[in-house]
Amino acid sequence: MLSLLETFLEQGWQVIYATPAVRTDHMVDLAAMDIQTSEITLNDSSFDDYICDLNPDIVMFDRFMMEEQFGWRVEKHCPDALRILDTEDLHFLRQARHKAYTKKRELTKADMRSDVAKREIASILRSDLTLIISQWEYELLQKEFGVDQRLLLQLPFLLELPDSPPPGYHEREHFMSIGNFRHAPNWDAVLWLKEQIWPLIRAQIPDAQLHIYGAYPPPKATKLHNPDKGFHVLGWAKDANSVMRQAKVCLAPLRFGAGIKGKLAEAMLNGTPNVTTGVGAEAMACGLEWSGLIGENAQDIADQAVKLYQDENLWQHCQQNGFDIIRTGYNKVSLGEKLIDAIENQVENLEEIRNDNFTGAMLRHHHHKSTQYMAQWIEAKNKLKGQGLK
Repeated sequence: MLSLLETFLEQGWQVIYATPAVRTDHMVDLAAMDIQTSEITLNDSSFDDYICDLNPDIVMFDRFMMEEQFGWRVEKHCPDALRILDTEDLHFLRQARHKAYTKKRELTKADMRSDVAKREIASILRSDLTLIISQWEYELLQKEFGVDQRLLLQLPFLLELPDSPPPGYHEREHFMSIGNFRHAPNWDAVLWLKEQIWPLIRAQIPDAQLHIYGAYPPPKATKLHNPDKGFHVLGWAKDANSVMRQAKVCLAPLRFGAGIKGKLAEAMLNGTPNVTTGVGAEAMACGLEWSGLIGENAQDIADQAVKLYQDENLWQHCQQNGFDIIRTGYNKVSLGEKLIDAIENQVENLEEIRNDNFTGAMLRHHHHKSTQYMAQWIEAKNKLKGQGLK
C-alpha cells in the first residue's frame, strides 16, 4: 500500500487516505509523506457529504470489504470516478487453503466456491480495475472464474534494493521469523516451529537461537517464549528491515496462505536467505532460482534450515538469487509505470469498459441496493441507540 501511495505522489497527484480503522501505535506517519488522513465511519451517511465535497477522480478500496461498505456510496455520488480495488491477496483462496489444511486433505474447487469467494469476486467485477499481487491468482481468476482480463492488473510489490550492501554471512547470526500474529498463516507457522521444526534444528545446532517478531502477540504466543531452548518471542519489531539484516536465515514455514509474502520480499531486499514452503514461495521467483531452500514437512524444513545456516557458499548463492529476483520482478520504477499506464487506460476507456462489463453492472445494481438499505437500517438503529431507545 505504501508503494502505491508513493507512486501516486510521484505523479503529482493529491492523495487522501480515508479510513475507519482505529488508530494504533504502529500506524505509519502519512502526514510526513504529505498525505492527508481522514476518519470515516462505517454505515453512516456522513460519508456521502464527505465524498461529495472531495469529488475524487480515482477511488481505491483497500480489500473487498471496503468496496462492499463504501462502493455504492462512491458510485452514487461520484459516478465518473474510477474505482480501483486493491486485493492484497485473494482472501477466499487463503481461507480455502486453510480449510483444506485443517481437514488434512488437498484443496478442491468446492473449497474455492465459498461465500467469501462470491463476495470477493463480485467486488472485483463491480470495480473498474483490480490489482492482483500474484501471477498465480491472476490466472486463477481468469481460468476458474471467467473474470475479464481487462478488469485485472497483475502487480506485485514495488521494491528497490537499498543503496548500501547488507551484512555478509559472517556478520550475521541466528534464525528469525516475522509476521503479524493476528494473521492465521503466521500463527500456524509459529506453532509449527515451536512444536516440531525448532526441536529438530536444535538437535543439529544445540546453541541455535530463533527470534520471532510480529505485531499483536497474544498471551498464547508470549507463553511460547523459552530462552533456554533458544526460542524467543519478541513481539513487534520497530524496524523490520533492521532485524532482518541482522539474521542469518529467515524461516517462513507457511502451510497455507495466498498472494505473495511480504516477509520473503523483505528477506530478499535485506539479503537474508530463507527457508519456506511451496505455498510461501508461490509466484514469487519470477522464473528465477529461489532465494533459499524449500521443504514441505518439519524434517525437510529443519534439514534445509541447518544446511543453509552452515554452508557459506550456498548462503551467498541464495542471497544473490534474492537480489536478482527483486531486480527482475519487483522493480519499483517499471512497475510504477505499468500501474499508471493501466489507470490512464481505464480512465480513457471507462465508458466502454463499464458497458462491456454487464455482469458487474448487475452486481452493482443488486448489491448496492441491498447494502444501501442495510446501511440505512444500521445507521437508524445506531441513532436510536444513541438516544437511549431500543
